[in-house]
Amino acid sequence: MGTWTPTDYNPDDFANRRHIGPSLAEMAEMLKAVGVDSLEALIDQTVPAGIRQAAPLDWPALSEAALLARMRAVAGRNKVMTSLIGQGYYGTVTPPAIQRNILENPAWYTAYTPYQPEIAQGRLEALLNFQTMVADLTGLPVANASLLDEATAAAEAMAMAQRLAKSKARGFFVSEDLHPQTIAVIETRAAPLGIEIVRGGDCDPSQVFGAIYQYPGTYGHVRDLSADCAALHAAGAVAIVATDLLALCVLKEPGAMGADIAVGSAQRFGVPMGYGGPHAGFMACRDEMKRAMPGRIVGVSIDVKGNRAYRLSLQTREQHIRREKATSNVCTAQALLAVMASFYAVFHGPEGLRAIAQRVHLNAVTLADALRAAGAQVEPEAFFDTVTVRVGVGQAGILAAARHRGINLRKVGRDRVGISVDETTDAEVIARVLDAFGISDAAVPARAPAIPQALLRDSDYLTHPVFHMNRAESEMMRYMRRLSDRDLALDRAMIPLGSCTMKLNAAAEMMPITWPEFAAIHPFAPEDQAAGYHEVFADLTEKLCAITGYDAFSLQPNSGAQGEYAGLLTIAAYHRARGEDRDICLIPVSAHGTNPASAQMCGMRVVVVKSAPNGDIDLEDFTEKAAKAGDRLAAVMITYPSTHGVFEDTVRQVCDIAHRHGGQVYIDGANMNALVGLVKPGEIGGDVSHLNLHKTFAIPHGGGGPGMGPIGVKAHLAPFLPADPRTGEQGAVSAAPWGSASILLISWAYILMMGGAGLTQATRVAILNANYIASRLAAAYPVLFMGNRGRVAHECILDMRPFAAHAVTVDDIAKRLIDNGFHAPTMSWPVAGTLMVEPTESETKAEIDRLIAAFLAIRDEITEVAEGRIAPEASPLRHAPHTVEDLVADWDRAYSREQGCFPPGAFRVDKYWPPVGRVDNAYGDRNLVCTCPPVEDYAQAAE
Repeated sequence: MGTWTPTDYNPDDFANRRHIGPSLAEMAEMLKAVGVDSLEALIDQTVPAGIRQAAPLDWPALSEAALLARMRAVAGRNKVMTSLIGQGYYGTVTPPAIQRNILENPAWYTAYTPYQPEIAQGRLEALLNFQTMVADLTGLPVANASLLDEATAAAEAMAMAQRLAKSKARGFFVSEDLHPQTIAVIETRAAPLGIEIVRGGDCDPSQVFGAIYQYPGTYGHVRDLSADCAALHAAGAVAIVATDLLALCVLKEPGAMGADIAVGSAQRFGVPMGYGGPHAGFMACRDEMKRAMPGRIVGVSIDVKGNRAYRLSLQTREQHIRREKATSNVCTAQALLAVMASFYAVFHGPEGLRAIAQRVHLNAVTLADALRAAGAQVEPEAFFDTVTVRVGVGQAGILAAARHRGINLRKVGRDRVGISVDETTDAEVIARVLDAFGISDAAVPARAPAIPQALLRDSDYLTHPVFHMNRAESEMMRYMRRLSDRDLALDRAMIPLGSCTMKLNAAAEMMPITWPEFAAIHPFAPEDQAAGYHEVFADLTEKLCAITGYDAFSLQPNSGAQGEYAGLLTIAAYHRARGEDRDICLIPVSAHGTNPASAQMCGMRVVVVKSAPNGDIDLEDFTEKAAKAGDRLAAVMITYPSTHGVFEDTVRQVCDIAHRHGGQVYIDGANMNALVGLVKPGEIGGDVSHLNLHKTFAIPHGGGGPGMGPIGVKAHLAPFLPADPRTGEQGAVSAAPWGSASILLISWAYILMMGGAGLTQATRVAILNANYIASRLAAAYPVLFMGNRGRVAHECILDMRPFAAHAVTVDDIAKRLIDNGFHAPTMSWPVAGTLMVEPTESETKAEIDRLIAAFLAIRDEITEVAEGRIAPEASPLRHAPHTVEDLVADWDRAYSREQGCFPPGAFRVDKYWPPVGRVDNAYGDRNLVCTCPPVEDYAQAAE
C-alpha cells in the first residue's frame, strides 16, 4: 500500500534549483569536511560580526514563469518604433544563424577572457576575424579586439595621441561634426589630464597634439580629410577619424587619407541597438603605434609543436602590469559583440556588405531627392546615409507627425530635422517619412550616388578566404560550431577563476535581451517609448541600494574599470565643489590592477600602501600615509573582502582614518559575491562602489565582455554622478545614458528570481564552497592567506611557489589542469606564482570534488618530480596540455598515455581536447601578426 510523504521540494525554487549548486545534503557533507556544524556557524567564523548588516534582504523570489510573465509585461511598456535618429546607432538585421548560434549560445556567452589561449582558440579566431575586418575596412594595419563603445574609443585615441605626438602642444581639436555623446566623453577624459579641448570649425595644427574628425559627420557630411591629416602631420600632431564600418564599404578608407588612428562602433554589423548596448567599439592604427594601443590585441603564434595558435599579444601594455603608469584602465572588452560583428562580415562577405551599404546609400539618396523635389532644403550635398532638413518653426510638428507614423527622427538645433536610413529601411519606411513632411506621390528615381568620385572606395577589403567561404547556412552553422568546440566555457566545466566570479548565467535571465521590445530601442528615442526600460532601471536601482547600503546609483559605466573611473571622477567633482584641492589616492599594493590606472586617469597621484604579512592592509603604513597626505587626500581605494580573499577586521578603521583626513572611501565591488545579504559596503564606511554586474549579478562574461559596472554612492556624492551624454556636457563616461542597457535585464531577472533570501543564501554557499576547497587542499597546497579564525572568504589562494625548487612552475600546473578538463584558476595574481580559486555558489559538490581530485593528482605528479622519480622536463606537467595529436602520435614518454591524457577529473567519454599544445608566447610577440594569416598558411595547415 502506498504512502503519502510530504516534501519541501519546490520545482519553482529558483535559488535552490538554478543558481545554488550543492543540495542541502551535500552542504551537510561539505560543512563536516570544513569542521563546522552549520552554515551559519561558518559565516560567523568568516565574516566579522562588527560589519554584518542588521536587516535581511526581504523581497520575495519569483519563479521562472512569473519572471518571464513580468518581463513580458514590462516589455509591453516599451514602444518599438522605426528610429532614424542615427548618431551612431542604427537598425540592423541580426542573421538568425548568428542570433541562435552565437548570442544565445552558452558556448559563446559563458566563456572567459582568453588568458589561457590553449582553451580559447575558437573565440580567438573569431576575434582575429574582427581585427582583420576592422583593419581592412579602415585601411590601417593593426586593430584591437574591441573597446567599450565609440565614445570611449575616441577618448582612448585622444590619450594615445597625446602619448605619441611629436607636438608638445596641450590642445586637442574636436570637430563639431563629431557625435555629441562622443564629445562629452572626450571632454570628461580630457579635464583631469590637463588636455585643452579646442572646438570649432577650423583646426590650427600648430596649437594641438591631435585632432579627431567624424567621417561621415554626425549630420551626414562626407568630405576628404587628406589635407587635414597632412597638416596635422606637418605639425607633429596625430590625426584621428571616428568612422562607420558600413560606410567604409563604399567610402574611401581613413588610412588612405592619412589617418593615424580610426575609431568607431561595430553596432550596425548585426548587433541590436538594445537602448544603448552592449556594442563593440573598435580602434585601428598605424603599425608603429601598436604598442601604445589600449585594449586587447589577438595575435598569431605557434604551439610547442610549431602548429599555428592564437593568443593575446603584447600583454605588457596592459593596465594590470603598468598600474599607475598605465595610459588606460581598459579591462573589459566587448568580445561577444565583436564576435557577432565578425560573423556578420563572414556571413555576408565583402560583396554582401557592399550591397547592403549601396542599398542604404541609395535609399538615403531617394529620400533626399524626394524632399528636394518638394521644395525642402536638404543638407549636405555629399552624404552616405544621413541628411538634415531645414524645417524652421515646423520642427516640432514634423517630429510629432513622424512619431504618429511610427518613426523617430532626430531633432537638430532649433530648426532642422536629421534623418539616418539604415539596413532595415525600405520603400514603405521612406513613404512614411515623406508623409510626415506632407509629401505624397514621391516616385522620384534615385540619382547617381551622393558621394564625390574622389571619395568612392577603390581598394579591396576582406580578401582573406574566411570572408569568402560558402555562406550556405549549413556551412556557417558548422563553422560556428567548430570554433565553439575549440573553447572551454561554463557549459562544459567549472571555471574557478578567483576575482572573476564565473557563476551560472541562467537561460531565463538571458531570454528577454533578444525580444524586439528590448533589443530594437534606440538609446536616444523619446523616453516615453522606453517606459519598460525605465521601470527596470528604477527597480534595479532600488534593489541595488538595498543590497549595498548606498543612496543612489548611476547605471552608465559599461565595465568594471569604467565604474572605478566614474566613481573617482565623482569623488573629484565633490571635492572641487567644496573648493578643496585634493589629488592623492591611497591604494594597497594588493589592489586590482585597474585601480591605480583609474586613479591616474582621474588626475590623482597614487600612493601605494603596504600589505601586512597576513595579507591585510598594513594599518600602520596606511595611517602614516593618510596623515602625510593630510588635506591633499582625495580617496582611498580598497577591495573588500580583500584581494587576498579574506575579510579584514580593520576595514572600519581604514574607512574612519580616511574620513578623518577628509578623504572619500572607494570600495571596489569585485568581491561583492562574498557580501550580498551579509555586509553592505555603504554601511561599513564606503562612500562609493562599483558593482561588477558581470560577476556578482549574473551577466555572462562573453569571452571577455560585455560587462557593466554601475556605481553606488552615499547621498552627498549623488549630485556628482556621471552626466547624461546626450547633452554633450562634460561628465559622461559612456556613449549611452544607461550604458549597455539591454544586459541590465539579466541582473534584474537574477535579483527578482533569487529574492532577498536567495541572494543571501548564494553568498553563504559561495563562502562554503571556497572553504571546502581550502580545507580539502590545505594538506597538499599551502593556502596563502586565511582570516583571523582560519577561514577564507569566497576564494582562496593556493601557493605554488614552493614547487619552483623542483622546476615545476605555476604555468605547468595551470596547463595540466586543462588535461583534467578545467580552466585554470586565476594565475599569478594578486601574488606571483599562485593560483586564486573561486568556485562561486553555482558549482555542485560533484564538480568541486572533480576539481579537488584534479589538484590532488597534480600534487602527486609534483611529488614524483620532487622525489626524483621523473625529471621535470619529462613529466606530464611540462608536456601539458595534451592534444589528440599527442595521443595518436608515437609515444616515447616517461609516463603512460593514460596518465597523460586521462588524468583524474577528466571525462572519458566527453573529454575536452585542447586544439593546440602549449602556446609559445615569446614567439608571438617577436613575430607579431594581428590579422588573419595569409592564404598560404591555411594551405600548409591543411597539408
